[in-house]
Amino acid sequence: MSTFGTLSVIFDLDGTLVDSEPNYYEAGRRTLSEYGVPDFTWEEHERYVGISTRETIADWRERYALRAPEEEILAAKNRHYLDLAGSATRAYPEMRAFVDALAADGVPMAVASGSSPAAIEAILAVTGLDTLLRTVVSAEEVAHGKPAPDVFLEAARRLGADPADCVVLEDAAPGAAAARAAGMRCIAIPYVAAQADAPEFAAADLLLRGGQREFTAKRALEWLEQQAGRG
Repeated sequence: MSTFGTLSVIFDLDGTLVDSEPNYYEAGRRTLSEYGVPDFTWEEHERYVGISTRETIADWRERYALRAPEEEILAAKNRHYLDLAGSATRAYPEMRAFVDALAADGVPMAVASGSSPAAIEAILAVTGLDTLLRTVVSAEEVAHGKPAPDVFLEAARRLGADPADCVVLEDAAPGAAAARAAGMRCIAIPYVAAQADAPEFAAADLLLRGGQREFTAKRALEWLEQQAGRG
């Protein structure tokens, strides 16, 4: 039996497992430029961290008065992103060490992301995480993206896990809110430092305010062991 008892671990992907936000920003910048929106900034991109790609584009269409159909813009952004993801995505070293340790201990794991299925597949393949993280759920496969709990609940269902036995790792406030709504514990690792004081993060079971700079596999494993010990 696993050291961590009945616990299962569900990972957000972008900004949590892998440093893919720069690619998402560049894909968004290129896409908006094609549709006549120049000078899309990183600061503007930050408002979409943790939001599904489809919901991001719905907001773009309203914010920038884009007339093109949502599906057309979605396809353009996914095309740009996949071009970037295959050559320039890295897993955070401590996250990789954490995944390796959990896999060695037989802990059930899943990825639950707001990205498209193709983007998730590409990132996991290029980083080599696909061999360890085989249960994957995209927000496009459920009714509502984060902060709704749907994607996490579907991940738990596919793992055969009770939501109360699941621990979510998240870098964004909507994801932390989704974990709480799903009845799951949450390790919060804020990607955007300015959001560390968000109430969604304050409700997390373990908040690492320094984000990836503060996260270590050792600390996360010790915390999980404490959680398992509480039954």
